[in-house]
Amino acid sequence: MSHSPRTWGRTSSFWVAAAVVVHTLWTSAAPAMMYPLYAHQWQLTPTVTTMIFAVFPVFVVATLIALGDLSDYIGRRAAMLLGLSASLIGVLLFAVAPNVTWLLVGRAFMGVGVGLSAGPSAAAVVEFSAPGKAKLAGAITTAAQAFGLAAALIIGGGLIQYAPFPTRLSFWVLVIVLIATLFGVWHLPRHTKAESSKRWSLKMPQIHKPLRRTFLVSVSAVLSAYSVGATMLSLGSQIAHDLIGSSNALVNGGAISLFAIVLGATGIVAKRFTSKLSIIAGASFSIVSLLLLMLATATHALPVFLLSSAASGAGYSLLFMGGLNLINAHAPMHHRAGTLSALFLVAYLMQGVVAMLLGRAATAWGLDLAIDVGSLALAGLSLGAMLLAIYVREPDHKPDN
Repeated sequence: MSHSPRTWGRTSSFWVAAAVVVHTLWTSAAPAMMYPLYAHQWQLTPTVTTMIFAVFPVFVVATLIALGDLSDYIGRRAAMLLGLSASLIGVLLFAVAPNVTWLLVGRAFMGVGVGLSAGPSAAAVVEFSAPGKAKLAGAITTAAQAFGLAAALIIGGGLIQYAPFPTRLSFWVLVIVLIATLFGVWHLPRHTKAESSKRWSLKMPQIHKPLRRTFLVSVSAVLSAYSVGATMLSLGSQIAHDLIGSSNALVNGGAISLFAIVLGATGIVAKRFTSKLSIIAGASFSIVSLLLLMLATATHALPVFLLSSAASGAGYSLLFMGGLNLINAHAPMHHRAGTLSALFLVAYLMQGVVAMLLGRAATAWGLDLAIDVGSLALAGLSLGAMLLAIYVREPDHKPDN
């Protein structure tokens, strides 16, 4: 990949791609600490607040269905520029929103932005990494997600509690971050050897036939991770506020951000784990975290909620990294972004479904019963991912990178 004096080299490009990964989770989680404020300000039910969350994965999925492999044809840089621009529009709408309709439209733009950039940024981290360092790329991608998530929760919680304009200011901070990231992506190499020479056409993301068994294991792991994450992001601040009894937004944000901090730390510590070991361990942590969440809501105990948050972070990290490393290790270069986009498609679709079902259950049954039923269902999902990792063999071939 050639580069001019105004184009980043390989190492800088690697970290810029990681910054785009940061934006995908920061943008996703940016409103997480605001939901109780929106509910109070506009008298919203849990169904409506989770709808604000769920609009995002719906539009991520729609974008991935239509444009999931676009970057394999137009290049990672162009796809990420389009994605970041859409995210910027969405965040600006949140920053000035006068009512819930603006939030829903803004959430849709955020979904399009992340849908356009999630697969290309994950692929670019692999392609700009040092030769033979695909596992490190998976760990960095996981850590970048964790950083974005923690930033959204801690900055959001702190500004809500101690700064003026609690439903606005954190989005203006994110606007600045997105503008800086756009500048970085603008200076990435315009073309890389990962681009296909064929003309792009509108089609569903497809899975390379020899990769389908591997994809099944990978998607079950990432799907489980995103489902547990959806519980924490769509209802975590409400759980801390209503069931645990904490009224301090920074404390609540810190409690949920423990999920992100442990997520990132686990990704670095476990970077040498095999994919199978990562998925088995991640599923185990996720099941434990869900049982602890049920206990926390039953006992109204903040320390138990903190343990649940930490365990779910470890579970998410290991499940996501294990699933991602399977794809990175076996997907051919010209199919990589399309395969990763298909992976994110299923994961974000499940995230939206989980958020909406939990919201409707919380409205109909009460938050505590909804958490109990949802936790048992998600524990079963994690168990399924574990069994697939144990019993499905990986292919023997490795792609050219």
